[in-house]
Amino acid sequence: MKRYAIDQLSAWKDSPRRKPLIIRGARQVGKTWLMREFGSCHFSNMAYINFDNNKRMKNLFDGDYNIPRLIDGLQVETDEKIYPQSTLLVFDEVQEVPKALSSLKYFYENSPEYAIVAGGSLLGVALHAGTSFPVGKVDFLNLYPLSYCEFLEAIGEENMAELLHKKDWSLISAFKTKFIDLLRKYYYVGGMPEAVDDYARNKDYKAVRKIHEQILFTYDQDFSKHAPTYSVPRIRNLWRSVPAQLARENKKFSPGIVQKGSRLKDYELAMQWLLDCGLLYQVKQISKPCVPLASYATDFFKIYMHDVGLLSTKSELDVKTLLEGNRVFEEFKGALTEQYVLQELAAGGVSLFYWSSNGRAEVDFVFKYESSGYESRVYPLEVKAEENLQSKSLKIYSEKYVPSIALRTSMRDYRRESWLMNIPLYAIGTDFLGQEL
Repeated sequence: MKRYAIDQLSAWKDSPRRKPLIIRGARQVGKTWLMREFGSCHFSNMAYINFDNNKRMKNLFDGDYNIPRLIDGLQVETDEKIYPQSTLLVFDEVQEVPKALSSLKYFYENSPEYAIVAGGSLLGVALHAGTSFPVGKVDFLNLYPLSYCEFLEAIGEENMAELLHKKDWSLISAFKTKFIDLLRKYYYVGGMPEAVDDYARNKDYKAVRKIHEQILFTYDQDFSKHAPTYSVPRIRNLWRSVPAQLARENKKFSPGIVQKGSRLKDYELAMQWLLDCGLLYQVKQISKPCVPLASYATDFFKIYMHDVGLLSTKSELDVKTLLEGNRVFEEFKGALTEQYVLQELAAGGVSLFYWSSNGRAEVDFVFKYESSGYESRVYPLEVKAEENLQSKSLKIYSEKYVPSIALRTSMRDYRRESWLMNIPLYAIGTDFLGQEL
């Protein structure tokens, strides 16, 4: 399985300003596999340490932060000789030993020649909770489920992925039917590595659904095992409400859907916990599209899951929907399509917001992007799951704010006009943004 994040890791390895790297991401998005694959392919040897329930490592890091002493202990633990520059140190589930996280500061300041990557399934929760680690002494990389192009490569459609990367729009249009059929499958399978790998080998949708259900069960177990006891019921209620939130015409988060009569402040801690786990995305409304966008965020927001396949399972989407034309793209009032577009953009580090004007108009996503050679610009993006391409909201936004170009993604072919660019749904993503904006 190919993950594009390997290229980011390779650039990190060769950077003269390299710091210890922390990989963040939801459980089971492939952090452990990625770290080990990177170590195997890009270093002479690798010293892998799993800190989960590891008393030896807790004792080792409870001592001082003398680097030679730590290296000696890690060599004994892994039975690997650790060489500066040529050995990759992998700290997995590092949040289980907070002092190991703190040690990254001393590795960076005193022995930067050692290459270290660290990750963990609930690392985001640990960091937000105040686990001590030195700001400015580490690099970060966010890992997401497989993108649509990664999915294509994983299931043996490398040529289709390559075609999208080349942006030959006339040739892409010639294979439009196949791209749409594969995108329909991606909506169901999603990008969780285990599900993609099983589908690539067996093409069994029932098996994919069982894998999704097991992943969702694991998440539910995490709530009771790791979250504060008093927050667990609210975390579960909030998590279970996501499909209902997205099934509404107005997808603005409503605490009343989580539990009748509840208020937003009742779920603030539960929301933060799920955000820190990487299980939810929060897309905030902005009052106007000015940089920095976060400064113009209001108290309203929408929530999405981190994977379209898991959302399909959580929504109990029938596999027969895959065979009924383009119905899957319109399910839950286009929620699956919005989820997919969000994933494609978020995977490239794009921070998303949305814009609404007193119920008159709403633009699904608004984001800042710095194209090559230009200053940062704000772009509106309208998501269309169906063939009806009336863009009333986008026109209202464009007349009011006059963006350099307005964006729409739909099933239609690529087209660029004076004020509007239409991007096929199957071609949306940061690779596209880097070449076209």
